Amino acid sequence: MYGGVVNRKEGLVFVWPISTRIIHWIIAISFTASLITSFYENYLHYHVAFGWIFGVMLIYRIIWGFVGPRYATFNTFKLKPKDLVWYFQEKIIDRWRKIPPGHNPASSWYTILVVSVGSVIVISGLLLYGIQEAKGIFSFLNTDYYMYMDIVDAVHKYASWFLASWACIHILGVMVEQFYHKTSMVFAMITGYKKSEGEDTDVTPFGVFASYAFIILSVIAFYYIVSTYDNFFTRSKFALINYEKENQVYYHDCGDCHKVYPPFLFPKRSWERIMDKLDNHFGEEITENNISMGARESIKKYLYANSAEHSTREVSYKMLKSIGDGRPKSTSKVMYWRETHADIDPSVYKRKSIKDRSNCSACHKDFEYGNLDDTNIKIPD
Repeated sequence: MYGGVVNRKEGLVFVWPISTRIIHWIIAISFTASLITSFYENYLHYHVAFGWIFGVMLIYRIIWGFVGPRYATFNTFKLKPKDLVWYFQEKIIDRWRKIPPGHNPASSWYTILVVSVGSVIVISGLLLYGIQEAKGIFSFLNTDYYMYMDIVDAVHKYASWFLASWACIHILGVMVEQFYHKTSMVFAMITGYKKSEGEDTDVTPFGVFASYAFIILSVIAFYYIVSTYDNFFTRSKFALINYEKENQVYYHDCGDCHKVYPPFLFPKRSWERIMDKLDNHFGEEITENNISMGARESIKKYLYANSAEHSTREVSYKMLKSIGDGRPKSTSKVMYWRETHADIDPSVYKRKSIKDRSNCSACHKDFEYGNLDDTNIKIPD
């Protein structure tokens, strides 16, 4: 018998081969890690890497559901509603009832839920990464579908929280089996044995090979993704912008006093307000001696042509949506900016390395090249 079984144990049935157990825990850990990293903008790279592992393992589980060993295939699942009802009734009536060697009705339905909802999470995540972040295998969708990023984001988030909620219920059910029914359910997915009656499972050599191939594939994919920001899985549609090359007047005349701001941060009307009031430019007077009228016209033309209305970037879309009909001069006055920076303590902006909220380049690496990627965020000491 393959899959690590040497001797049959009395009162126990070998249900889960070692490869199946490893993949079970990879699915659980990768989903949990993806959920945790989703709370940290600068961990997006790892969020994507764990998401890919989760997706690869779901593909394996779907295939395993058709060609896997005894107790793993979908045709052994107990999916009749009456079986599910009786399962819970029996738990109440008989604390010491015998448990089936394979999936019980509750775990059968939960597995189907993980595979189906998990697939929605993975697909929506890949689409969101492409549409909103303009990265990954679907980065090409950003151009025509960026306006749907909020919808895709909602699907991805709600599906994730839905599955996370059911995962907690699943864990609770396992704990009930472990400590109330005394079925040693926790150890079943560790040792592979269940306190039950039936035949031991058997895995073919090809099944063992395929299982470990998927495990190795997921590990390689993870390390490949996190090894660099510029790879097939994470490459951005947007390249770094050389503002000096695009408009030397804007780069030098404005950049002499502060880092140049990417034009796509503001709508045209905001740039008009800023450029038409240079006599009071954030408390300073900009005269023709500083920037000539000809230079001003060149800067205006460049800013207007590359304003937020002409960009499909996430920050442009969300700034425009947040601004509405307004025409702010400062990003920190925009609600979207406030919401995304809400968790940062105000004292952070007083650090010598930052000095002010307007110093975006202090925390956003390559800000002066138009790069506002989540993965490039690092708050300096």
